[in-house]
Amino acid sequence: MTAERPAGVTAVAAAFFLAGAYLLAVGLTMLARPGLVSMAAGAELLGGLELAGPYMFLLMGALGEAVAIGLWLLHRWARWLAILVALIGVVLLLPSVSSALIDFRIGKLAWSGLGAMVRTMIVWYLFQGLVVEAFDRELVI
Repeated sequence: MTAERPAGVTAVAAAFFLAGAYLLAVGLTMLARPGLVSMAAGAELLGGLELAGPYMFLLMGALGEAVAIGLWLLHRWARWLAILVALIGVVLLLPSVSSALIDFRIGKLAWSGLGAMVRTMIVWYLFQGLVVEAFDRELVI
């Protein structure tokens, strides 16, 4: 039995691909021209890990690209890794959302809240029955 890739899986793979490409580009720029790009450029995606330097940007960018390719090819490991990465992202955003709520910074609250909602939607979507079934079958290219 064969399966076609659900449209939502394509969207999630595109999100991982774009995030990974951004982190790779910023990490390579940091290595090529130190001081040109601030480490804060990856704060929204790395949740504090950006302080580890450009190699963390490259590592997380490569992970994002691997997950994107795995999702595109409907590999089960990529689905589980995408769920794990999205859940970790939600957990890392909780302090930011809480701080913005207490300090009444509406812009930061909206941006952090949106990030948490998107990550939660990714987890929710990847647990849907039709999506799980698509990852259990062979992909038609």
